[in-house]
Amino acid sequence: MRFIITAQASEEKKAPDAGGGLDEALLTAYMKFNEEMYQAGVLVASEGLNPAAPGARIAVSKGKRHVVDGPFAESKELVGGFYIIEVGSLEEAISWALRAPSGLGTDDVLEVRQLTGAGDVPPEVLDIIRRAAPTWSESVWQARK
Repeated sequence: MRFIITAQASEEKKAPDAGGGLDEALLTAYMKFNEEMYQAGVLVASEGLNPAAPGARIAVSKGKRHVVDGPFAESKELVGGFYIIEVGSLEEAISWALRAPSGLGTDDVLEVRQLTGAGDVPPEVLDIIRRAAPTWSESVWQARK
């Protein structure tokens, strides 16, 4: 099973100080955690999201997509980064999340959500997916077996 662990600031936390300087010990703790997950064979991807980079929020209205203000209304809603891990259960995903370091200010709250796998999709829907996107669906579903 694949899970995404997203990170964001807590509601009581102020936005992190962009000019606060490098905390080498903290950065080392994060990188050691990434290395530990990689060495354990559970880390699929891990990225931080640049809060200073421009972005956009796309909404739908009357069946059409359009750009709305954003990407985030408040700094506490900003997703600071994510991990995608492949483990045997939600409990195992939670145990990894509990081991994650903290201290950047953008990762006080971690949310663990299971990603959809082929086994989660009804067979008739999976047939439509395979017909509509044969190469993509083969690459995604086969990679997860």
